[in-house]
Amino acid sequence: MSTPALIKPAGALRSVRRRWASPRCLETGRTPTYSGHIGRRHYANDAEEGRSFKGQLYDSTAARLQRERAEQARFASQRTLGTGGRGLATTFMVLSASLACYYLGTLNPAPPSTASTTPLAAVTPPQHNVAPTNLQAAWTDFRSVVGEENISTEEHDVKSHSGSEWSSYPSLPGDQPFAIIKPKNTEEVSEIMKICHRRRIPVTAYSGGTSLEGHFAATRGGICIDFSRMDQILKLHKDDLDVVVQPAVGWETLNEELALEGLFFPPDPGPGAMIGGMVGTGCSGTNAYRYGTMKDWVLSLTVVMADGTIVKTKQRPRKSSAGYDLTRTFIGSEGTLGLVTEATLKVTVKPQNTSVAICSFGSIREAANCVFKVVGEGVPIAAIEILDDVQMKCINDAGGTSKQWKEAPTLFFKFSGTASGVEENIAIVQKLAKSAGSKSFEFAKNDDEAAELWSARKEALWSVMAKRRDDSDHVWTTDVAVPISSLPKIIEETKEDMRKSGLLGSIVGHVGDGNFHSIILYNDTEHDIAEGIVHRMVKRAIEMEGTATGEHGVGLVKRDYLNHELGEAAVDLMRKLKQAFDPLCLLNCDKIVRVQKPKAGEIQEW
Repeated sequence: MSTPALIKPAGALRSVRRRWASPRCLETGRTPTYSGHIGRRHYANDAEEGRSFKGQLYDSTAARLQRERAEQARFASQRTLGTGGRGLATTFMVLSASLACYYLGTLNPAPPSTASTTPLAAVTPPQHNVAPTNLQAAWTDFRSVVGEENISTEEHDVKSHSGSEWSSYPSLPGDQPFAIIKPKNTEEVSEIMKICHRRRIPVTAYSGGTSLEGHFAATRGGICIDFSRMDQILKLHKDDLDVVVQPAVGWETLNEELALEGLFFPPDPGPGAMIGGMVGTGCSGTNAYRYGTMKDWVLSLTVVMADGTIVKTKQRPRKSSAGYDLTRTFIGSEGTLGLVTEATLKVTVKPQNTSVAICSFGSIREAANCVFKVVGEGVPIAAIEILDDVQMKCINDAGGTSKQWKEAPTLFFKFSGTASGVEENIAIVQKLAKSAGSKSFEFAKNDDEAAELWSARKEALWSVMAKRRDDSDHVWTTDVAVPISSLPKIIEETKEDMRKSGLLGSIVGHVGDGNFHSIILYNDTEHDIAEGIVHRMVKRAIEMEGTATGEHGVGLVKRDYLNHELGEAAVDLMRKLKQAFDPLCLLNCDKIVRVQKPKAGEIQEW
């Protein structure tokens, strides 16, 4: 407080003294007193009574400086003696800098790998967003594309779209999609994929639902795109022998329509299979021996990519050398690289005459040897199928056909061509079958008899399923293929393995091209036994330079056999291809190749 500038009258001075005398000094806590000289202020304390304000200020400043010097000296002493504290501070600074660098590194990811392949160890697991809030928000987006009536979240729908009773992969409780979406055309599929790409929602495709190796199990949740509304034959080019179809057209329906024009589409897998799934698995069927597999009958595909991009792989000519063969890249890709929304298929002229012959043998080895002889002679047969004695008994027990069959290993032959050609080929096969040890031989004399004889082959799976003891029984259907010279050996060894297991197991096959199937019935307690049979069957095939799957596809069940069959480098290349086509791993994640490391004990020892 500054000294008053003006001298007040005596009365006023006494008033001022009373006001100033009451508060205590802020520094000393004592009450300040004033001398009669108004222009000079004094503080009353024990040591400094009567000293001037300036003197006290100097003393105070000196004392403060002395305290600061003492504090600096103490700090210097601690720094000299306490090197441990300095180390701790240094460690803290280094750790802080490291964390800051890590954070900045996440903001600026490392450049992409320049390697030609992607080993599993180098893969970062997919980061999907299946949080309920994200899926519910996406539901609104999907509704704007397909309409609410074409979206289902009903429990029975999501369950039926994640597995089947004939699948060899037992779906886990979490292998179900959030919703089933049913688009009607390519454009709607594209819009759906754009939504999923933006929201990082995984997608599983579904057409006929007849696949066997866990192809449409929704291992990551997300949504299922059901193509059932896309079931149109879009255009038939009769003169060019090709037809354009949507993915939910069944091969049986297609052949009924083509027959009206004197045409047919040869691939014929199990009943109920549809073109989308047939492309996805690269299937074949009973006609493969003469006509080849699915890859031989697809000219072009329209595919929706993971980000919604629409790609057409080729035009309609029978031959083209224009760039990479994208068509065959998608055949057999099982919905992991893109979603097929249209397919241009080759068709051919329906044979003038078709007939069927069957012959039975004393052993499965004799039947397989007969196949080897017929193929070796180059007899132009449409199909050669084998059913063992167990399978023939199951067909009789099921009563699905009007005929009682010999319960012995049996070969089914299908012939097609001119009437004279069919007759000649039947005679050649009858002779070869006799030399291989056949016990009986009969052939159809008309179309009705041919249909009746061939019906037994189509009843194979259903007749084994009819043998289930209760709802806890399951059926495991799988296939392998080997060079034709190895066929008799692998069939005989596999049949003996099934016999020793004590399980009901049969052998069925498109043996003309070295491909055969096993159908095994088991319950939950017998799962490991069935799995062991399949594992040894696949191991035998690969060691005979064969394949883990001739036509069923890889799915979830066969993916860990690819390293043994093709080598790790080839599988790593497939993984690189998957990353290139689907960087976010949205499409049928986990199928064909793994996208993250397996858990301990998840892979069987070789």
